[in-house]
Amino acid sequence: MSAYIIRRFFLLIFVLFGVSVLLFGILMTFSPERRAAAFVTTPQQAKDIPKIIKQFGLDDPFYVQYFRWIREISKGNLGWSLVAARPVGEAFLRYFPVTLEMNIFAAPIVIIFGIWLGTISGIHRDSWIDHSTRIFAIIGWSLPTFLFALVLLMVFYGYFQIFSPGILSDRLNMLILDNPDKFTGYTGMYSFDGLLNGRLDITIDALRHLVLPVFTYVIVVVALNMRVMRSGLIEELSKEYVITAMAKGVDKKTIYIRHARRNALLPVVTVAGQLVALSMEGSVSVEVVFNRQGIGWWLAESATQLDMPVLMCICLFMGVVFVITNLILDILYAYIDPRVRLR
Repeated sequence: MSAYIIRRFFLLIFVLFGVSVLLFGILMTFSPERRAAAFVTTPQQAKDIPKIIKQFGLDDPFYVQYFRWIREISKGNLGWSLVAARPVGEAFLRYFPVTLEMNIFAAPIVIIFGIWLGTISGIHRDSWIDHSTRIFAIIGWSLPTFLFALVLLMVFYGYFQIFSPGILSDRLNMLILDNPDKFTGYTGMYSFDGLLNGRLDITIDALRHLVLPVFTYVIVVVALNMRVMRSGLIEELSKEYVITAMAKGVDKKTIYIRHARRNALLPVVTVAGQLVALSMEGSVSVEVVFNRQGIGWWLAESATQLDMPVLMCICLFMGVVFVITNLILDILYAYIDPRVRLR
């Protein structure tokens, strides 16, 4: 197992190399003036683009420019973000905790709730429970995320004046900005930093602002997990080992939960893992509608303004996330199903 993990980490280098070549190839389709933005680190440099083009040789052959770009990245120079008005690396550390905070609360709900609903639906196939959960799954999966988010915002904030958009209320946000010595941002996530600073009011306020974004993401995404779990469980329940166990009088709960569901978890783990990895990029619709300035919001703003350094940074980050996620999924396969052996 250890040799397999080491080998997969070694292959990570080649995967990232392929991703970087593809990204840089796309970048080369832009003009030298636009590509020069990838090397801008200060507002002053942004005012003298021709000098940067000459300095970095953006008219050189592809391979020369590629290795020069890799060298800059290895130094930590990811370019300048026009949207954030700061270096890309610094902006990433600012926006990523906002996205991570939402995923910490949403991902477990998506996985656990999806498995539970799918199990109930598969066990009670063609019953009113099954039909109800299937209708919920169809509506949830086909419902546009931005539309659902807008409806929730209109009802709960526009009508009931609760669950306001944003990350924190204006009063607490101004209190933190005006008194930086009294509040330390240890993680960049207010729900946790509030506890670490002994400010329970900040934690509660941050959690209140997370209710609608998390609920929106869960309702839309959990439907896919539920459908995959239901299909896998129904398939397992029709196999011979289940029929034999029932004929021998084995307890149904043992058959459903310990045997059939465990074997049906492999496709669910795959789907859930990919969804969690994709969510690290941030849900663009959720973050834009609820004004949560995370990776998704940053990505949307950067795409509309062709902020290329930001787009390339997020693409490289997602390449790393997906490779590591696939490695974790392979290890989980061996744990869930003893028939799977990783060598």
